[in-house]
Amino acid sequence: MNIFFDVDDTIIAFNGVLRPHVREVFQRLVEDGHSIYIWSGVGLRWEVIDHNGLRPLVTDCFVKPVQNYREGLKTLGIPVEPDFCVDDHPELIRALGGEAIKAYFWVDDSDREMLRIYDVITEYARNHDGP
Repeated sequence: MNIFFDVDDTIIAFNGVLRPHVREVFQRLVEDGHSIYIWSGVGLRWEVIDHNGLRPLVTDCFVKPVQNYREGLKTLGIPVEPDFCVDDHPELIRALGGEAIKAYFWVDDSDREMLRIYDVITEYARNHDGP
């Protein structure tokens, strides 16, 4: 599957610290045969990907549509159709599908949301004929 992750408040906190378990979950998803895409409504975020050593796990990076999500994919020239999105904005999830994640505003070493997301993606893939 093509899995799209938002950046701010989804995989990083306000100060740029990576959410717990992101690297581990990305690695597991890639090993499971999925492709990881990163997108953000504030532009390309390769610097976040590189700063956190995620580039080997990320297939590509895009600008995320912030309204009219389905039309925005075409308008922004995103060449890949998301199969599953992870975002802290439920309205994007309602439009494109996937799972809303609890916003990660502050650094919290006890946060386990990415582990929950991995389980949700795994179950979704199992019920939709795999990656």
